[in-house]
Amino acid sequence: MSVNVLYKTSAKATGGRDGRAATTDGALDVKLVTPKELGGAGGEGNNPEQLFAAGYAACFIGAMKFVSSQGGLKVPADVSVTATVGIGPRSAGGFGLDVELAIALPGLDRADAEALVEKAHQVCPYSNATRGNIEVRSVIL
Repeated sequence: MSVNVLYKTSAKATGGRDGRAATTDGALDVKLVTPKELGGAGGEGNNPEQLFAAGYAACFIGAMKFVSSQGGLKVPADVSVTATVGIGPRSAGGFGLDVELAIALPGLDRADAEALVEKAHQVCPYSNATRGNIEVRSVIL
């Protein structure tokens, strides 16, 4: 499947999980630290799972707003998504990710919220990238 690319960005990482990652335009620059749970020192800094969680959460809100702009339900101004990303060994070897999206859509009834979330999963680039690769669970709050 081809993609009509409308925007590109680049980030460079050095030092792996105990280094730095920065976008080439300088807009983002983070210190990377391996969590204690993965054998690292922990402490000040971020890790790839945190960055993935933040990106997925923000992108999913954008997908819901896109669906809404196409004649769907209005997304409440106080919508929020909390993405929880887990990492660990896979039974087939290597490591894998696990994602849960906790979605708050205040003022929408459950059926409307579920319909909006399902449609958003069809257009969200993160959902499309992960589909069939990792488990992504959606929980409507």
